Amino acid sequence: MTVDDTGSGTGVHPDPDGEPERDAYAEPEGNPLAIRLEQLILGAERRYTPFQAARSAGVSMELASRFWRAMGFADIGQAKALTEADVLALRRLAGLVEAGLLSEAMAVQVARSTGQTTARLAEWQIDSFLEGLTEPPEPGMTRTEVTYPLIELLLPELEEFLVYVWRRQLAAATGRVVQAADDEEMVDRRLAVGFADLVGFTRLTRRMEEEELGELVEAFETTAADLVAAHGGRLIKTLGDEVLFAADEAGTAAEIALRLIETMAHDETMPELRVGIAFGTVTTRMGDVFGTTVNLASRLTSIAPRDAVLVDGAFAEELIRTGEAPASEAEAAEAAAAAEKEGEEPPEYRFALQPMWQRPVRGLGVVEPWLLTRREETE
Repeated sequence: MTVDDTGSGTGVHPDPDGEPERDAYAEPEGNPLAIRLEQLILGAERRYTPFQAARSAGVSMELASRFWRAMGFADIGQAKALTEADVLALRRLAGLVEAGLLSEAMAVQVARSTGQTTARLAEWQIDSFLEGLTEPPEPGMTRTEVTYPLIELLLPELEEFLVYVWRRQLAAATGRVVQAADDEEMVDRRLAVGFADLVGFTRLTRRMEEEELGELVEAFETTAADLVAAHGGRLIKTLGDEVLFAADEAGTAAEIALRLIETMAHDETMPELRVGIAFGTVTTRMGDVFGTTVNLASRLTSIAPRDAVLVDGAFAEELIRTGEAPASEAEAAEAAAAAEKEGEEPPEYRFALQPMWQRPVRGLGVVEPWLLTRREETE
């Protein structure tokens, strides 16, 4: 959303030759289906220029432009490309700021985080979902002949499902935050953060066809996402050959890491995997995690042996503190002998920890990684 220097909102930016610049949001000439699809999806016709939309919403053009760009949309000059829904969205965001519920900077963050998340979702749905469904069902039919009725049927269902999942995720995230020990921990929290990385992925990209590579990445991301969710972790993001996950408890993260290794090892189509986990204070922003703990987990992943999990000292201490792993096998044997002598059940440890050689890690100094393994098979 940009406006001319006069602020009148009547012009578009000219090109160097003095001709008006054709706006990307101008109505597509000769393509009535594209216009009908846009109206179907947006639920309204184009009525406003950016200047008119900002004025109707009662916000400054500068703030409207910030919101628009934060949502991930290109500047559109002064084309008449906006709808009543755009005006309402501006009014709502500005209203939250006016009511003191959000600062202006936070409102822009809301717009940016929502835009980034939904942009990825929309791209995936078109590329992978709708594209396949709109293949002409019968010879002689064109894709355009089936696209409109299909979207007309899917749109309300997908919209309802999106709201449902968002509410579920919001409830889960809110529950985690309010259980924090204090206000400071709500922002800077102690978490277990792990990376899982496919070994030799760069070589694979040179040997495999694009379609095969895409299928492998999708299978890896899907398997990882399912395992992380099933065992109580949170998938932060996927990076093709790597996934980043987090968990509130060290034991949860340890179980996820070992399950990932075990599951991938049973799939002959998958490369070997390596995982690194660190435990400590993490800063969360817009659904992502940052800080030294995250950097350490990434470095541990890069030096982990194939099909193995390396953890840092703080993670090992947390597993020992919570009784998930013994400090050593000698200590485990002593505890078992003492329990037997007293006629009690010996402690049951889920995991084992083996200290590795200390080594310098770029940017983080000398660290002592621990090799994490499963001490005994658990259901």
